[in-house]
Amino acid sequence: MSREIHIGAASIADMKPTNPPERFDLAVVGAGIVGLGVALAAARRGLRVIVIDRDAQANGASVRNFGFITVTGQDRRTMWARARRTRDIWAEVAPAAGIPILQQGLWMVVRRPESVGVLKAFLETEMAVGCQLLTPTEAGRRCPGLSAPDMLAVLESTTELRVESREAIPRLASWLTERHDITFVRSTAVLGIEVPLLHTSRGDVHADRVAVCPGDDFNALYSERLRPYSLARCKLQMLRLASPGFPLPAVLMSDLSLARYAGYAALDAAKPLKARLASEQPEHLKHGVHLIVVQSADGSLVVGDSHHYATTPDPFSSDAVDTLILEEFRAALGITPPPILERWIGTYATATDRPVLMDAPHPCVRIATVTSGAGASTGFAVGEEVIASLLEGGVAT
Repeated sequence: MSREIHIGAASIADMKPTNPPERFDLAVVGAGIVGLGVALAAARRGLRVIVIDRDAQANGASVRNFGFITVTGQDRRTMWARARRTRDIWAEVAPAAGIPILQQGLWMVVRRPESVGVLKAFLETEMAVGCQLLTPTEAGRRCPGLSAPDMLAVLESTTELRVESREAIPRLASWLTERHDITFVRSTAVLGIEVPLLHTSRGDVHADRVAVCPGDDFNALYSERLRPYSLARCKLQMLRLASPGFPLPAVLMSDLSLARYAGYAALDAAKPLKARLASEQPEHLKHGVHLIVVQSADGSLVVGDSHHYATTPDPFSSDAVDTLILEEFRAALGITPPPILERWIGTYATATDRPVLMDAPHPCVRIATVTSGAGASTGFAVGEEVIASLLEGGVAT
């Protein structure tokens, strides 16, 4: 469903240019998950919203990821609460928008005593809501297909959700139009902002407030505001494998994730594990490899990933890095990786000093981007914070 609107003196649908342009309470620049989260939060506050995006359809980080709404293991200072809130909104919105929830929960499958120590320490924290430790025997009864001979324990969380991101993001945008009357304008670049005007490649848009959700594009708008944050891009290698022939009990992760996710890695108990991983898997750590395995409706597996950082990462994938990812897959699951069906590169914004960037270049403008690869997991909560800031003042960080 779409709406015909006037932008400046010209209509997207070639309507007569004599009609005055519509005026919106909020313009959102960027239709990734953060932009959609801002749009939803604004509509729930009764605002008239327009979303403007440079691409014809979702094409960035929001559709190149796992679609995994990760709560367990998020940074306990701010991201864990954001992830819990975002998970609750996904649970509410997904059925209403016709977005299937394909998996629920997380299994952290570990094979080192040091990893078991991290899991036990994690279970003593407030972040362990909905979590329990399974023995290899219990895990084997629940999922006989997992046959890693050196599995020592599994942390089971019942909190997480997983959607197919390349399908969920377009469906979410369509639902926002149908349910909340949000206007989407695609294939349109925003060239400059002078509130209440947004100058676009199709003419001017009138909006009283603006939320710029640029993803990893740091140069198009407010580059002078973003430059001091020393932002970079993280490049990921992702794979889709054929079905292993059995259903996974939940999304799977492994020992390497305990050294990467701050909710585990910041615990004192993680220090011995980090030292052992540095000795045993230095190449995996060098390339930022850790394991996430999610399962799609057809049984195929989305597997990843690696992490390489640069101002402008190259677009090329490395077979050696894919090999490292599949080595960890084989060790954690105890099975030969099924045939590779797809490969792709993902990117996301990153910063060394903050998981989310929010900035206020103008009293009626906010910039927001997730700088930690947790957009699907925290985007709805970030959207609520952006709208609260625009309506009530202040800038969350």
